[in-house]
Amino acid sequence: MAQYVFGKPVAMGFDTAVQRVTEELGKVGFGILTDIDVQATMLKKLGLEMRPYRILGACNPQIASKAIAAEPQIGALLPCSVVVRQDEQDTVHVEIMDPKAVMGLVDNPAVPALAAEVRQRLEQALAAL
Repeated sequence: MAQYVFGKPVAMGFDTAVQRVTEELGKVGFGILTDIDVQATMLKKLGLEMRPYRILGACNPQIASKAIAAEPQIGALLPCSVVVRQDEQDTVHVEIMDPKAVMGLVDNPAVPALAAEVRQRLEQALAAL
């Protein structure tokens, strides 16, 4: 797995995985701001058929507000992307942008602790799947 993401395969169908990850993120304080159906978009825009693939933009408002207060430009790195995808073997994967890796780009001493808190909450949601 790449250094900027963590995740795991899940033993459930694609639609169920999207629903469950949304629920589990909610339990740790995250809402879904965006839901991009990459499969549908590629078909519509390019006529390209692909496996189910969704990108969920997850945000914890309390932590985001602290991050923005500390570093106003940090909004360019928000929200956290959560990918739910189905591979060629029909295995469903949930993969989450590592906030520690992404926020490591920010040179502000207040940011690492916030990134660590976000990572811990995202790991908790992932573990519950």
